[in-house]
Amino acid sequence: MNARLSVARYGDHAWLIKADNYRAVTLAESIRRLIADNASLNTTIDEVVPGARTVLVIAKPGTTTANLGGAIADLLPEVDLDDNPETSPRMVRLEVTYDGADLHPIATELGLSTEALIRMHSESIYEVAFCGFAPGFAYLTGLNPRLHLPRLNTPRPQVPAGSVAIADSYSSVYPQASPGGWRLLGHTNATLFDLDKSEPALLRPGTQVRFTPTGTPIGLPEDLAQA
Repeated sequence: MNARLSVARYGDHAWLIKADNYRAVTLAESIRRLIADNASLNTTIDEVVPGARTVLVIAKPGTTTANLGGAIADLLPEVDLDDNPETSPRMVRLEVTYDGADLHPIATELGLSTEALIRMHSESIYEVAFCGFAPGFAYLTGLNPRLHLPRLNTPRPQVPAGSVAIADSYSSVYPQASPGGWRLLGHTNATLFDLDKSEPALLRPGTQVRFTPTGTPIGLPEDLAQA
């Protein structure tokens, strides 16, 4: 087994692969490709889901799991931890109105003008590392380290859908109205999650994201233009 990877049973039908100091989204894609090339695993594995520092491999319902853990472990020596597919990542651009309730308090706390804060947030290229918390809620890496701030001590009982927010080392967008403790910078009118689409979540692991302040010309990809 690759010395930088470990695998352990996770519940009745899943296994958790841990990789320290490695991009879980890339590891998940490498494991998916290996599973697709394995006739036995390809018919028994249902999902491969990246997390912050782990990858969850889930068996299909009704699958006999006695030997699956060993089969998954046998794949790991084949994982290329330096794998970097040549295909260009999908890019989504979100137009943002920077009017969030925490915009001015954050600027004051950091000793910045609101213009500088908006520029810091919008000039980064983000990547969806993993999804969680709510359907379509994507954890975006790439936030300027100056903006790494803790969550609010007391979460808000209701955060509006489309709210663009930051917390810890991540940025994100709330797909639906929900309670939440992230700091709010603004909002977007894009639809982040739509069950009527073949791919309900607009932001999926591996997708790159750019936030563009309202009024700045942007070229929207087809899937976002139709959202």
